[in-house]
Amino acid sequence: MIPFFIFITTMVVTGIPTAILFIPWCALTGNVLPLYKGTRFMLSSSCWMAGVRFHVEGRELIPKDRACIFMANHVSNLDPPALVSLIPGRTSAFMKRSLMQLPILGTGFRQGDFIAVDRSGSPADAEASVAAAKHVLAKGVHMTTFVEGTRSPDGRMLSFKKGPFYLAMGSGAPCIPVSIHGTESIQGKGSLRIHPGTAHVLFHPPIDPAGFATREDLMQAVRAAIASGLPEWMSTQEPS
Repeated sequence: MIPFFIFITTMVVTGIPTAILFIPWCALTGNVLPLYKGTRFMLSSSCWMAGVRFHVEGRELIPKDRACIFMANHVSNLDPPALVSLIPGRTSAFMKRSLMQLPILGTGFRQGDFIAVDRSGSPADAEASVAAAKHVLAKGVHMTTFVEGTRSPDGRMLSFKKGPFYLAMGSGAPCIPVSIHGTESIQGKGSLRIHPGTAHVLFHPPIDPAGFATREDLMQAVRAAIASGLPEWMSTQEPS
């Protein structure tokens, strides 16, 4: 459990000054970049101090002049810290509404244009989240989404949610498939324990939604790209 406590301690030691300094600064000036950069430093340094290393490939393939939608598989609680600290530029993400309502943290999430989502399954809520994400992309901010909607219990890919593909087809933003593996053994689902090790993050070439007639076709293309960067045992879909 020592790496986990090191991870949390580093988060607290770096996160408190970041919040104290940059949340008020953003409120006063409207400039969120110092808060975002401080958060990235908090996440990357917490992983590093806990013995988590990242082997990253493909960042040179990410377009430099367009906001993109990053679509990744999800196997560990370490996946979001990894992606936020590795994606060039600034990214938003979908987040549980309950987290957006937390004191101080919720303010920072809202300042960073993170988007609250409900798991109610309501079509109206889903449409509102997609509309908010389109607005974020229009501002030039990336969107990051874990297309399975939840962490895989054993590392194998789950079925994909449709929401990210409604967003892609509606916005026209390039989709960047991302394959993540290794984090499932560093910190598995349901466990606090962190095992020092190397996580692998592969950014694939962008996929243009305009080249697909349907959301389902786009979904299959993104799934195939993500699967191509995973070990074979992970790319096999878990039985429903």
